[in-house]
Amino acid sequence: MDLDLYLVVDLGTGGPKVGLVDSSGTLVDHVVSPVTTTYAGDGAATQDANEWWALILRDAGRLLDEPGRARRVRAIGVTGQYGSTVPVDENGLPTGPCLTWMDTRGGPWSKRAVGGPLQGYNPRVALAFIRRSGGAPSTAGADPVGQILYLEHEQPGVVAKTRWYLEPVDYLTMRLTGVASATHASRLAMWMTDNRHLTRYRYDPVLLDLVGLNDTRLAPLVPFGSCVGTVRPDVAAQLGLAPETAVATGVPDLHAATIGSGASGLYDTHLALSTTSWISCPVPMKKTDILHSIASVPGLDNDHYLVINNQETGARALAWLRDALTGPGKPATIEELTALAATSPAGANGARFTPWLAGERSPVDDKGARGGFSNLSVTTTTADLVRAVLEGVAANSAWLFAAVERFTGRRLEPVRLVGGGAQSTLWCQIYASTLKRPVIQVADPLTAQLRGVAHVAASAVGDATLAEVPQTRPGRVFEPDPNDRTTYDEVARDLPRRFALERRWRRSSR
Repeated sequence: MDLDLYLVVDLGTGGPKVGLVDSSGTLVDHVVSPVTTTYAGDGAATQDANEWWALILRDAGRLLDEPGRARRVRAIGVTGQYGSTVPVDENGLPTGPCLTWMDTRGGPWSKRAVGGPLQGYNPRVALAFIRRSGGAPSTAGADPVGQILYLEHEQPGVVAKTRWYLEPVDYLTMRLTGVASATHASRLAMWMTDNRHLTRYRYDPVLLDLVGLNDTRLAPLVPFGSCVGTVRPDVAAQLGLAPETAVATGVPDLHAATIGSGASGLYDTHLALSTTSWISCPVPMKKTDILHSIASVPGLDNDHYLVINNQETGARALAWLRDALTGPGKPATIEELTALAATSPAGANGARFTPWLAGERSPVDDKGARGGFSNLSVTTTTADLVRAVLEGVAANSAWLFAAVERFTGRRLEPVRLVGGGAQSTLWCQIYASTLKRPVIQVADPLTAQLRGVAHVAASAVGDATLAEVPQTRPGRVFEPDPNDRTTYDEVARDLPRRFALERRWRRSSR
């Protein structure tokens, strides 16, 4: 029998994945398309939201072109990056580029709003935010508060045409339905909801006032996983979908990864090795560790939370190295790179890599941090460099992992790996040995979030419940290798020391 289908989108920083997941939770088909990020010296890091939409329509059309598929689609779900801002008009059309989570042009305005002497924050303002929402806007401006303040103060032409400031996932649901909406979860990076009371679907007026904003351009809040509406007639006609096809609320990639990894029970842990990296698990309480940029945010229901943190560079470090390597005979794909890294021994013959290519957030918030290689010699090979990148990223995760375990108050194991980097069995083994925990390579880790958001879409139309998250297919288990323990212990201990030295050097050179 032909099973029902769910059309799903995962809008990563590198571009959208569009897929079809059936009612058994199986990914039937998917397409991946790249997008361009435009950087500028003033801190700009933008993407064209119209480009996203065009690619998604094209790729969805290709997937649904196979006879019989379109009529089987029950609902549509969207997940993806968050901490970004798309300004749109009353019809959901962009009035300017998307300011991504890497855009720091709002930093000066964020510092005026929340900055001060306590680790860069005004103590009174920070305490109000932490008490209510659990976190606070970044003084670097790399979040929706900084982005909106930048637009409001420096882009009056854009603001004059703008009806809503939307997160990317909420922008795509509006393009699909014509309805502006958001949830506590999709708005988590703004820190503008009272997360002590998850059934209050409104923005907190005290927090808005503290940063000089109001909610007139913020989309109405609705319950997580609910149905926003049905697909617009023109979109339905273009894709061949039934007019009654439902669209679920936008879902942050954190939540989609939690479901897609099968780690949805209390303290079940997953680690995302994507463009960025994070470590998360469901927890029963609202809590904040301001020293290490770890908090718990609204979770999959109104009774639980999810641990949130972020490391600005994850598998992106390997892609960066790939792009930096030029010349004849150099590997051109991630698969070739990791195969080459396997020819270098544990410890990369002493080569070290620090992965802070875009600064860092957790466990130390420092946008000025920079990465690099060290301890190189004339005998260092390309294989050593690649292995050093794999080990450096894993060591950075281990640094954060220790703080996350202190945050939860318990030992977290096993750890489920998702994301593009988790496709590498070598990297999975390095993670197991570095974390000193069993690591599960989730089946099809690159598309785990597509499966996760499909479950949200199914719940929006009553085909499933968020409380009944399906278990993923058994993945491959990697145990720590005792032969590598001493080597990886040293690599992991060395990384925080290098962070402190790099920071001290930056301060002394000012």
